[in-house]
Amino acid sequence: MSKIKKAFFCSDCGHESPKWTGKCPACGTWNSFTEEIVQKGDDKKKIDWKDDQVSAREMKSLSLSEVESREEERIITPDSELNRVLGGGIVRGSLVLAAGEPGIGKSTLFLQDALRMPHLRTLYVTGEESEQQVKMRANRLQLQHENFFLLTETSTNGIFQEIRKRKPQLVIIDSIQTLHSDFLDSAPGSISQIRECTAEFQRFAKDTHTPVFLIGHITKDGSIAGPKLLEHMVDTVLQFEGDQHYAYRILRTTKNRFGSTSELGIYEMTGEGMRAVENPSEILINQKEEPLSGISIAAGMEGLRPLLIEVQALVTPSVYGTPQRTASGFDLRRLQLLLAVLEKRGGFHFGTKDVFVNIAGGLKIEDPSIDLAMVCALLSSYEDIPLSQKTCFAAEVGLSGEIRAVNRIEQRISEAEKLGFERIVISKYNRKGTEKFTGNIEVVPAATVEEVYRLFFP
Repeated sequence: MSKIKKAFFCSDCGHESPKWTGKCPACGTWNSFTEEIVQKGDDKKKIDWKDDQVSAREMKSLSLSEVESREEERIITPDSELNRVLGGGIVRGSLVLAAGEPGIGKSTLFLQDALRMPHLRTLYVTGEESEQQVKMRANRLQLQHENFFLLTETSTNGIFQEIRKRKPQLVIIDSIQTLHSDFLDSAPGSISQIRECTAEFQRFAKDTHTPVFLIGHITKDGSIAGPKLLEHMVDTVLQFEGDQHYAYRILRTTKNRFGSTSELGIYEMTGEGMRAVENPSEILINQKEEPLSGISIAAGMEGLRPLLIEVQALVTPSVYGTPQRTASGFDLRRLQLLLAVLEKRGGFHFGTKDVFVNIAGGLKIEDPSIDLAMVCALLSSYEDIPLSQKTCFAAEVGLSGEIRAVNRIEQRISEAEKLGFERIVISKYNRKGTEKFTGNIEVVPAATVEEVYRLFFP
């Protein structure tokens, strides 16, 4: 007879407790414990991938000098943006978690990428859709090959039976919240089920050197469903972001054991699937027939990719007693800091003004190098004087009003020149990085915000 065990799990961090507790001792969250029935199935035979593919190996410790050093073997996909966010391609034996809002295009992206690699034997496991629904999507993408196998299954035992039969080189699970293990009696999507199913695929990926993609859900607040425990178990976490009112989607890396965590990929949602955007600067800058006040261009960086971003600001007299501060795509606390600098160091009375700022294109930017562009957009709207459309900015603003240097200034200048800009304003402390630059764009160094104000608003 199998033993039945009740346990309580924290819905935020996954901490297990034998009894209910008001406050989680691991993460400190109140009223987060939920009861789950866990069944230990000793009488059930576990279906394993090791029977045919992996021989039993002797478990022993090794000294560091005995470990063979070799480069990570990567699978280069036809999707240049996915290669970028993964750090150069799919690492064999890696476990990748991709999460995003419903309908944002997660299934479409990974289905089309798998169908574009006919040299890889791929097993696509779906627990949410039927075979006909996946076939309809593949027909819309106009992609198909004989090495792509589709399985509608939610039991991990059934999935591993098919894995032993097909011996795939790539496995895609859509989604991890729909799977369940027969060794646990809790419902699919519960913390214990997500942990057990992910652990089984983790062992499979490491033992067979087969990459596995797990598609996950997110909660209402935007975090990945199935607490932080799920993110700790995988090698790479990809966040698929986007606004339903925009056609562009952003694939952002939040964790990567094999590459940088600051990379992002940009896609455009089309009727034929997700199209990779090779030059995002052209779509992020709106072409205007006449200059408008409150608009400036920032030369930012996302990972190793330079981006020219349009920064918009609107400063109006406050109708109510308390002035409003609204930011879209920009950190609101950073905006309040810049307003305080202009108030204290420049003598501008923003305390009686409503301020609204926006990053065009639906992007969320955390790069501090767009500070100077934001300050110039605010001053442009305050004075109602438009800035030149051929000028961009790349510098950070300090609390004393000084303009600070930023990294990778050569790449920012080269991107601005490539897009036809005639002048770029940088910190004078970045001059050392531009001495060897020989281009047609004018590089203007500045030391303080007051100096920039005299330059553009005489």
